[in-house]
Amino acid sequence: MDTTLIKPEDTWLLWAFLAGWAAVSIYLEQKYIWASKVTGAIIALSGALVLSNLNIIPTDAPAYDAVWSYVIPLAIPLLLYQANLKRVWNESGRLLILFLISSVGTVAGAYIAFFALSEFIPELALISAVMTGSYIGGSVNLAALSAKFDVSEGMLSSTIVADNLMMAIYFFVLIAIPALGFFRRNFRTPHIDQVEQSAGDEDGTLAASYWQRKEISLKDIALSAGSAFVIVAVSFKIAETFGTVIPDEGAGWQLLGGLLGDKYLMLTTITVASVTLMPKFFDSLNGAQEIGTYLIYIFFVVIGVPASLPLLIQNAPLLLVFVFLMVLTNMVVTFGVGRLFKFSLEEMIVASNANIGGPTTAAAMAIAKGWKELIVPVMLVGTMGYIIGNYIGTIVGNTLGGL
Repeated sequence: MDTTLIKPEDTWLLWAFLAGWAAVSIYLEQKYIWASKVTGAIIALSGALVLSNLNIIPTDAPAYDAVWSYVIPLAIPLLLYQANLKRVWNESGRLLILFLISSVGTVAGAYIAFFALSEFIPELALISAVMTGSYIGGSVNLAALSAKFDVSEGMLSSTIVADNLMMAIYFFVLIAIPALGFFRRNFRTPHIDQVEQSAGDEDGTLAASYWQRKEISLKDIALSAGSAFVIVAVSFKIAETFGTVIPDEGAGWQLLGGLLGDKYLMLTTITVASVTLMPKFFDSLNGAQEIGTYLIYIFFVVIGVPASLPLLIQNAPLLLVFVFLMVLTNMVVTFGVGRLFKFSLEEMIVASNANIGGPTTAAAMAIAKGWKELIVPVMLVGTMGYIIGNYIGTIVGNTLGGL
């Protein structure tokens, strides 16, 4: 029985909160220095986390599903309209290497956490497989692997709660890292330096300087939104068609189906291809980035909603320790090896985020921080995690299950 003040079926009230709190978060970030340092993303996430744990808003509702199903897909093309394919190509190769290194950290974390906790948590070999896929790809891999390994519903729901809370905490950590003196002194920060330099000596916060008022017309809004709807619809339909016609038997066919049938990879590909083929049209659209960023802030609010502390304590607190060990190992490997091979701090942050949270959260962080050159590369690299996550998760599950 749902005991929250606002019920899951109170769709308009929930949308009022999601859209309203996203707007408040942006306002605070641009108005106050303290909020700019905390970032609007954390403010958005924190508000939802507090209200959900006070039983004011539900942890699950159709309105949240709509954000995942419609808001995020629309935000992606809007935020890719300024993509420069040549620059993306040069940047993505380097980031892909770091992403794969970070994936090794996820796998290592799964083995370490399994051997540390296998005596205390049932079905841990299966959960290790599921979370390996999730922490390389995303929720798509979690759903696929949980069905493949037939994880019990009770353990799966508890794992998802632990995962949601861990992702929220790790998101806090990653956003806070650039503000810490230790990291600024010991790591290269070219993207942060560029944002700070572009802000210059202007009044107001860094966020306000970055998101300055610009000229925008009704035509800009109409063409930006209309083209985004068309691109999403065409991309998803193409991916759906490929997913239907490509057989799922054999590793080669599965790999091809994973590539062509993944709707987010198809969406990113078609958007970047469209921008590359029609650069003058997309460059002329003012407001697309602003609209897309506002939609991403609504997504930030939704991220904080499912992190229910009472539910986690009640069901399986050791699962939080399990996912913590996986995330910690990923972070140590990513930042340790990244520092050794002289990757930038921003690259390490988005690569680790793309593993643990998926490409949408990684791109959202890059957007929130103003790291424009990393938005498209991390989307492209992160969507590769959807493809390889199932394979690596299956390997981990089979090897641990045989022990």
